[in-house]
Amino acid sequence: QVQLVESGGGLAQPGGSLRLSCLASGNIFSIGAMGWYRQAPGKQRELVASITTVGMTNYADSVKGRFTISRDTAKNMGYLEMNSLRPEDTAVYYCNVPHMATQAGYVEVWGQGTLVTVSS
Repeated sequence: QVQLVESGGGLAQPGGSLRLSCLASGNIFSIGAMGWYRQAPGKQRELVASITTVGMTNYADSVKGRFTISRDTAKNMGYLEMNSLRPEDTAVYYCNVPHMATQAGYVEVWGQGTLVTVSS
């Protein structure tokens, strides 16, 4: 069994910062690309940022210049550094690995989500 566990969510003031972490665990052969998604109340889940195995990154226009995605392959960790937070960044943030190589083959794995609230 493999899983992704996010941490680091919480309450931040507008203009503040938070750092989300995502730990992959289980019988993992390789992780591949990783992504962070978010879902605000009443809205669809959207891609925030993604990173490939060689470090190429992609960001939603709404977070470019404010958020930074990174990974530590040796530790099976992914990160999302969020700066200059805005109230509209409030959402549940999910870590995703679309093609994780496991003993059972390639599987898509989602974390359980971590809530980020931006409010004064």
